[in-house]
Amino acid sequence: MYRLILRGGEYHRLAADAMGLLRSEVFPGLWLDPATLVSGDEARVLAMVQLGVASTEHAAFEPRLQSFAT
Repeated sequence: MYRLILRGGEYHRLAADAMGLLRSEVFPGLWLDPATLVSGDEARVLAMVQLGVASTEHAAFEPRLQSFAT
């Protein structure tokens, strides 16, 4: 199964990082572990999401999110 991302009107393969995570380029801090999603390990899925939300890239993205809330 391929994980694809749309860049400049063309689809490209999205590679997992060294931890096996897919990191969103559109929503910084959204980290998904595809193997964990498939296996149904909900605790690890949640742990990876929480780790991403606690990342510095998500912290830098939060002001943009807040601008949508108002």
